Amino acid sequence: MDSFEINKIVAAILMVALLVIGIGKITDIIFHVDKPNTPGYTVEVEQAVTTSSQTTPELAEEKIDIVALMALGDLATGEKVFKKCAACHSIIKGGKNNIGPALYNVVGREVGSISDYKYSNALSQYGKVWTFEELNGYLIKPAKWIKGTKMAFAGLRKEKDRASVIKYLNQNSDKPLPLP
Repeated sequence: MDSFEINKIVAAILMVALLVIGIGKITDIIFHVDKPNTPGYTVEVEQAVTTSSQTTPELAEEKIDIVALMALGDLATGEKVFKKCAACHSIIKGGKNNIGPALYNVVGREVGSISDYKYSNALSQYGKVWTFEELNGYLIKPAKWIKGTKMAFAGLRKEKDRASVIKYLNQNSDKPLPLP
């Protein structure tokens, strides 16, 4: 194919693009519609209250019934679901940090407090303790709960799975906290 044929193809493409843009501009001029000052009707919508991963940590803490949530979980399911976490975290006593920090004694521990692990700035400066409520919120979707965390886990959507993992984490401790 010679350069004259290529020029004709490019010119045709440009003409079509200009034609589409030109028709759009012309129709905007011809069919100009002013919006009315008052709407013809209004739709009344109640705001839905949710405790899903879309809530902020402050709202979720107020709305989650942690006693009912923890009643859903069991240790066997927690151990099974924790296998997703075991790719990055150790749960054994004296276990070393892997991609993620060791999680033995995590329940009741200050967030970002293991000295020989390099946490993201968001976790290092979070300043809270891993309570049952805090772990529940974090496990829903870590990146939304603590913005800036480097943990790329998608989260646990099922309440039973989260409650079971939290029970399992609590059990793997020198001094397990009493369940709420």
